[in-house]
Amino acid sequence: MLQTFWHLVIEHIEVFLFAALPIVELRGAIPLGLALGMSLQKAFIVSYMGSLLPSLPILLLYTVVMRYFVQIAALKRLVDWINKRLEKHRHHIERYGYIGLLIFVAIPLPGTGVWTGSGVAAILKLSRFRAFCAVAVGNLIAGLIITALSYPLWQN
Repeated sequence: MLQTFWHLVIEHIEVFLFAALPIVELRGAIPLGLALGMSLQKAFIVSYMGSLLPSLPILLLYTVVMRYFVQIAALKRLVDWINKRLEKHRHHIERYGYIGLLIFVAIPLPGTGVWTGSGVAAILKLSRFRAFCAVAVGNLIAGLIITALSYPLWQN
């Protein structure tokens, strides 16, 4: 009984942390949760919460951390690469504002999720609260899309 409990806890933590990874986010975590035997609702909720985890630190600390990293020679190339990738998506969000940010995050494709949306919002110095709300709603929509696409595959 206790072993089963800890097994379930570990599975939930795995899905939560998997969802917090860049690129993977909830797009990969929802199917993982379903493959591990979670219910559709549980896989969605755990994945959604895990994928939102990086948003606030990115919105709050991105510019400070990157300013510090640029001063370290070994990390300068990484910072330049990250900024180049974020700049590629900047025009979508600049043109349409918070609605553009929401739509950008809602598109369930690699590179259009919470990490990128939060990073671009930080670069554009958007209101952190409004940006977080747009990212959260966009992520919710992406999660619903992935859940709807995953549902037929995992019906018992």
